[in-house]
Amino acid sequence: MARFLDLHPVDPQPRLVAQVVEALRDDALIAYPTDSGYALGCRLGNRDGKDRILRIRQLDDKHHFTLMCADFSQLGHFVHVSNHAFRSVKSATPGPYTFILPATREVPKQLMHPKKKTVGVRIPEHPFVEALLAELGEPLLTSSLILPGETEPRTIGWEVKEDLDHDVDIVIEAGETPAVPTTVVDWSEDVPEVARRGAGDPSRFED
Repeated sequence: MARFLDLHPVDPQPRLVAQVVEALRDDALIAYPTDSGYALGCRLGNRDGKDRILRIRQLDDKHHFTLMCADFSQLGHFVHVSNHAFRSVKSATPGPYTFILPATREVPKQLMHPKKKTVGVRIPEHPFVEALLAELGEPLLTSSLILPGETEPRTIGWEVKEDLDHDVDIVIEAGETPAVPTTVVDWSEDVPEVARRGAGDPSRFED
């Protein structure tokens, strides 16, 4: 059964954040709230966690995973951001956007798109996730918690626990979260293409 942790939505308790980080370092898979619905997350090098995410969401190995980053500096270690993309990406972060960019050598090959060698990255604006990433000290491998047959991410912690009690290790509750996924912007060809319209205003990346 999954452990259920209820954290303060504005000032998450450091002791509980540290417990989640310790579990992640022990290769736990968590379901956690973000600024665009719930997500599944695990440590970057956790291959079993990655496979569990694919099974839960019934996705194939071509799925574009996302690295949840603490800040723009950390993001820059894992993706190549061209001069053309730099200002646009930085001005939209933190916020509910996912950017698909060419991966650096810091990204494990199994997490990249098999042909394009790209990976999704994003910097959230959510107190719990910000605290978690600061404590973890590395990006979190993540994917929106959109279950098979559904079109929106989950938003309520106890419902997530009911449905995924035997599929994840920890479910975190930390206040309200919107039921709208991120806006996805593909920068892999150095020209922005809105691949999914979501919580972030897409017009800033459209002509």
